[in-house]
Formats: sequence, C-alpha cells, structure tokens
Amino acid sequence: MNLDFSILNWALIQGFILQGLWFSLALTVVATIGGILFGTLLALMRLSGSKWLDAPAAFYVNVMRSIPLVMVILWFFLLVPFIIGRPVGAEYSAVITFIAFEAAYFSEIMRAGIQSIPRGQVFAGQALGMSYGQNMKLVVLPQAFRNMLPVLLTQTIILFQDTSLVYAIGAYDLLKGFETAGKNYGRPIEMYLVATVVYFAICYSLSWIVKRIHQRIAIIR
Repeated sequence: MNLDFSILNWALIQGFILQGLWFSLALTVVATIGGILFGTLLALMRLSGSKWLDAPAAFYVNVMRSIPLVMVILWFFLLVPFIIGRPVGAEYSAVITFIAFEAAYFSEIMRAGIQSIPRGQVFAGQALGMSYGQNMKLVVLPQAFRNMLPVLLTQTIILFQDTSLVYAIGAYDLLKGFETAGKNYGRPIEMYLVATVVYFAICYSLSWIVKRIHQRIAIIR
C-alpha cells in the first residue's frame, strides 16, 4: 500500500477542511454554552426539593444518558420533520440535538458542583435575607462554576470529539471535510489518517490547557 500525502496543500485545506473545522468548532461552542445553561436549570430543578421539579428533570437526565448520541441525532433529524410537517436542516438539527443531549451531562456536573459548596455558606446567605434565587446566583453558582471548570472543559473536549457523529445526518463537519477531500482526490486512507492526527492534536492541546487551568485553580484554593 503506497500512501501519498502530496495532495495536502492550501487549496485542499481551504476548499474542504476549513468549512468542516469551522462547523465543528461552532457546534462545540454553541452546544457547550446552551448545554451549560440548560444543564444548570436541570440541576437547580433536581436540587429544588420539589418533586414536581425534581421528577421531570431526573427523568429527562436519565433518559438522555441512557441513549447513544447517534440515535438521538437520527431521531431528531428524522422524526421532527414528520411531526412539524417540514424538513429540518442537518446543521440546525445537530445544534438542537447536541444542546439537548449534552445538557444531561452538564446537569450532573453542575449538580455535583453545587453540592460541593458547604451548606454553611447557603445558610449564611439565608440569614442575610437572600432568596433561593439570590443565594444561587450570588453565593453558590459562582463557586460551583469555578470548582467544576476543569470537568466542564473536559466534557467540552468530549463534545468536540462527538461532533464527528453528525456525519450520520449529512452535516458538513471536520470529519466530513476530510472524507469529501479523500473521495475527490482518490486518497481516502490518507485523509482519514490526517483527520486522526488533527483530532488528536486538537484534543491533546485542549487537554493540556485544561490541566493547566486545573493547576491554577488548585493554587488559588
């Protein structure tokens, strides 16, 4: 088997790879922000002490965490157009699916972060006359976010890796860009090998950054 990487040039990268890289990064950022916001809401519902809030939030989290992501992507992409009567674009479908799916994981991370805050601080906020919402906003959540930052970033790296699953619905992500380039130039094996190196380089770099952030947080404490 003769491998030929001479096809790698700026024209190929600009024509096939950058578009997919941009979508993968944009999907990661949007899904992370949306997932953290939705996940925090779910975590607060589960910690509210009200069964009317805890039960549906727990059911949602448990269901999402028990279904493979690729199945959720396919279900949303295929069933939602059937329900609403019009097609949903692959990119839009991927964004909504990732936010809904990742929120279940971010919820558990945030719940653990909130529970790691000493109860004494919560009681102190209540003694000052703070409401539940004020206590969470001003006392608990800022500390929980700092405590959980390395874990949140690690989950974001996993999310970036999972973006390759949108190939199942035809969205043009980074892996799709390499696949398309390989088909057009007749070198699919080389493109998949390069894709592996690129994914490894990005994820390893992000993991190194997370490690440094974790060390800085540990020093601050």
